[in-house]
Amino acid sequence: MERKEAAVLIVKVLHLWLVVSWFAGLFYLPRIFVNLAMVQAASVAERDRLLLMAGKLYRFMTPIGLLAVIFGLWLWFGFGFSGGWLHVKTTLVVVLLAYHAYCGRILRTFQAGRNVRSHIWFRWFNEMPVLLLLAVTYLAVVKPF
Repeated sequence: MERKEAAVLIVKVLHLWLVVSWFAGLFYLPRIFVNLAMVQAASVAERDRLLLMAGKLYRFMTPIGLLAVIFGLWLWFGFGFSGGWLHVKTTLVVVLLAYHAYCGRILRTFQAGRNVRSHIWFRWFNEMPVLLLLAVTYLAVVKPF
């Protein structure tokens, strides 16, 4: 195997590992929001525990998401991947970054005690990264255009 081919494979493995790790956070954080939205006002200890979990998860998944993007850009610009599929995939990654940032905003809303959304809204909100992951995976594997 050539040195460049080996480098591409290593960067791909690291990119995939980081993406999987980031998505674990993108799947779990909104589930914590569901539980926070269901917590009764009298259950201060449970609310505080969920807020602590959500805050730690968000701080942990943010650098992982950024590294996933950096490794993806390295694959694109460093090794010359191209095609229309890649531009659509990149657009979807920007949507995922916006989703991630919006999760941070929601977390701050919960921390301030100002959430007005129901647990049902958060259940639907939690489905967005699932659909985006399906689309991104399809584009990366099939490369339809």
